[in-house]
Amino acid sequence: MPIQFDHDPTVAQLATATAEFVREVVVPAEHECGGSVHHAPEALRETLQKAARDAGVFAPHVPARWGGHGLDLRGQSVVFEAAGYSLLGPLALNCAAPDEGNMHLLEKVATEDQKQRYLRPLAAGATRSCFAMTEPAPGAGADPRSLRTTATRVPGGWRIDGRKWFITGAEGAGFAIVMARTSGRPGDPGGATMFLVDAGTPGMRLVRTIETLDESLFAGHSEILFEECVVGQEQVLGAVDHGFDGAQVRLGPARMTHCMRWLGAARRAQDVALERAGSRMAFGSALGDLGMVQQMLADSEIDIEASRALILRTAWELDTGSAASQLTSVSKTFVAEAVNRVVDRAVQICGALGISAEDAPLARLFREVRPFRIYDGPSETHRFAIARRAVRPFRQPRTDAAEG
Repeated sequence: MPIQFDHDPTVAQLATATAEFVREVVVPAEHECGGSVHHAPEALRETLQKAARDAGVFAPHVPARWGGHGLDLRGQSVVFEAAGYSLLGPLALNCAAPDEGNMHLLEKVATEDQKQRYLRPLAAGATRSCFAMTEPAPGAGADPRSLRTTATRVPGGWRIDGRKWFITGAEGAGFAIVMARTSGRPGDPGGATMFLVDAGTPGMRLVRTIETLDESLFAGHSEILFEECVVGQEQVLGAVDHGFDGAQVRLGPARMTHCMRWLGAARRAQDVALERAGSRMAFGSALGDLGMVQQMLADSEIDIEASRALILRTAWELDTGSAASQLTSVSKTFVAEAVNRVVDRAVQICGALGISAEDAPLARLFREVRPFRIYDGPSETHRFAIARRAVRPFRQPRTDAAEG
């Protein structure tokens, strides 16, 4: 089956409508709050999402059953890129992390009762969620097998004990999807289980909101403590001891949707740089006529186009049922670094304007895109996995002599 690079007319129309909505409604809202929504009121999110509904662009990724447009990943790629042109665009469309990934996970893994209780309000924007897996060292981080939070069977359910940190969107979330170890020890490849934990459940406590380099993910990143937090058996999401398998259902597509959204930010940075290069006069000509500036602009165009092609190829693989593990790692690594390069070049081209927080969005974008090289697996972890998979077919069986 050949890869299709063109989009259905309805998808193209939705992307165009999204781009117009973001420029006319969301970008002004971003300017007003300075792009920072770590401590923003819920009213901002609700206002933006109502405007997105009115514009007909709300929830592009959500199946029609839950009130969305039901786009596959290829369709999402062009719409999410348009949404990502503003730091608040994904929030307005209800396709921001972590909610977007959690919706996908619930759709694929949850029971029907769980979908009605958790997915329906989440898809409608009536509540928010978080995904609680990352832990302080030496717990789970880039290596999820280091998971130390435990869930122990008790009459009628499970008791969760442990500490999570850097949990995006936890403050004010209606529920958390919590990864806990139900068998084995830290370092074991299995033995994890996902649990749905409602906000306000006794024993679940938000310790602090962590001040971070980035500020555009709603409600920021928090540290959460679980102490004798008891949940019922019906709160298990997926199969007991198979939580890592369930997480992969979420993580592969979520890595790609991150790439899609951040590519929109790179496109915006490039547009700012192009406008500056065409209008700013220096050394007797426009910046865009100077060879070194032309090279930076050209390299950014190359990075953007290559990123878009990789995203589309990987989305197609995922849409056709492939796990696409190698391609998701390749795409995540390349796009995260390409986006950083594009924004960095734009700052350099714009000079003082590029580092001004009030006169251009580049300073904000520069702060926001840097953590992308860490989120959903740092580049080094993905390179390790890429190389390991690449060499596997060529690995020779070990002989006794070699072992000696």
